[in-house]
Amino acid sequence: MSEEIKELETAEAETAKDEAPKKKKFFTTNRIEILCAVFLGITALLTAWATWIGSLHGGNQATNYTKSNNLAAEGNSEYNAAMQLYLSDMLAWNTAIDYSIDAQVAEMKGSTTEAEIYREKMETYINQNSSEIMTEAISKMDDGMVSPFQVEGTVDKYFTHSNELLAESQRLLEEGRADNAHGDAYNLVNVIYSVVLFLLGIVGVFKSLPNRTVVLFIAIIGVILATIYMCTIPLPTGFNILSFFGIG
Repeated sequence: MSEEIKELETAEAETAKDEAPKKKKFFTTNRIEILCAVFLGITALLTAWATWIGSLHGGNQATNYTKSNNLAAEGNSEYNAAMQLYLSDMLAWNTAIDYSIDAQVAEMKGSTTEAEIYREKMETYINQNSSEIMTEAISKMDDGMVSPFQVEGTVDKYFTHSNELLAESQRLLEEGRADNAHGDAYNLVNVIYSVVLFLLGIVGVFKSLPNRTVVLFIAIIGVILATIYMCTIPLPTGFNILSFFGIG
């Protein structure tokens, strides 16, 4: 009798164990499919964004390189013109010095009239053949100077405009190089997103639930890391998304 009771109790225990509620798994097939769909949409949108911003960087790079080349050509042309003006002023000053020496020689000979004629020639020649830069420098000369080019900053004034153009050309060149680097960085982000899309696409190929979960986790980590990296890359210079809608 006791054995029958024990068997009955064992059977009841097994039945209760079978009827006990089983623990629900968090990653079910249905949930994995939903997560894949969500991250496919998110990754597709991020890929489109990265592609667009990368293309804007590429456009800025081409624009900056073109402007830089044009300014460099203009700057070199202005530099050559400034050098010619500088040499012309030097020649004019040397000729004026010759007239001054002739005037001094005439004075030594006692010919005041001839000396005055040479001085008038010198002044006339300077007025007719010197640039505004040299004329201004002459007015600033002191007794210790033998040439207007000794006045501080005079030589630099000849090349001010050309140097400004060349400096702007160099600035645009560096900006173009930065755009090129940023565009390459966005291309790298696109590559990572493409790999993520591939992983999300093959999740359903795996029959085992753990394998699906592992591939999904790898894809999610890839999206997060690529997005964090993309956020560190500067946007194109002057970028304003509202301007594309005619607002900003």
